Amino acid sequence: SMCRWIVLAFCCLGQLCADQSLKPQLAAPQLATNNPTLTTVSLEKPFCVFDSSLRPNKSYVIYLYAMKELASVINSLVTDNSSKPLGSTFQQTSGGQVGPYKAAVFNVPSCASPPNLADVGDVNKVSDVLKRYLFRVGDDATCLYDPNFLDVCNPPLAPDTIYRFKYVLIDSTEGIMKDQSLWSDPIKTRKIKLPLKIDTWPDRRSGGMIVITSILSVLIFLLLVGLLAAVSFAVSSAVMKSEDSPAETRHMSQTSQQSELRPPLSSE
Repeated sequence: SMCRWIVLAFCCLGQLCADQSLKPQLAAPQLATNNPTLTTVSLEKPFCVFDSSLRPNKSYVIYLYAMKELASVINSLVTDNSSKPLGSTFQQTSGGQVGPYKAAVFNVPSCASPPNLADVGDVNKVSDVLKRYLFRVGDDATCLYDPNFLDVCNPPLAPDTIYRFKYVLIDSTEGIMKDQSLWSDPIKTRKIKLPLKIDTWPDRRSGGMIVITSILSVLIFLLLVGLLAAVSFAVSSAVMKSEDSPAETRHMSQTSQQSELRPPLSSE
């Protein structure tokens, strides 16, 4: 929203500002195309969101929580009664079905020096800009199946599913929550396009028509093969006949010549 970008602008000028009404947002489309995907959602990191809660000589990190839309009514708390953040995992919450799970932990992004989006055009800087600017939920396809994986697991999201996300500021020394954003607006991953619904522009054809077309193509191919075989056989027969005909002609001519040279029988 416009208000959000105004807040960010003031933070970039070095002013302290925090607005707990801010929510996790989808990353700018010029930085994250095709977002969301079937199994990932790219979010902006929380620049300038928690600056008023930061204290000197303290160490902080950001926890990112994710949950399915259905879980928001059941349980959306991310801390216990003593303000300690929940360590619920993807597996423990059935992928966010029964409550929020911790999807990521990263450092608090600097409000004073956000990434320069103009650097996206520089191939040497784009990777760093993307890493500083956004976080991709659902980006780790192996952590669930790796018995030696000890970090926070961020496995792929479910396609065609609505999720919500929340940023939480954690005091690393005390291990308690100091601040948090609101839950994001509902964000839905993309839907798998089934073969029956594939748009074959300019003609929209059903899956049945595609199957029929494939069968007809095979039949036409077999017909052409048979036709070519028949033509080849006919040509071969014609060639064989043409090779036999000169011998017959020579035999007939020799017979006629002998009949002409034989003297007529005289009758007595």
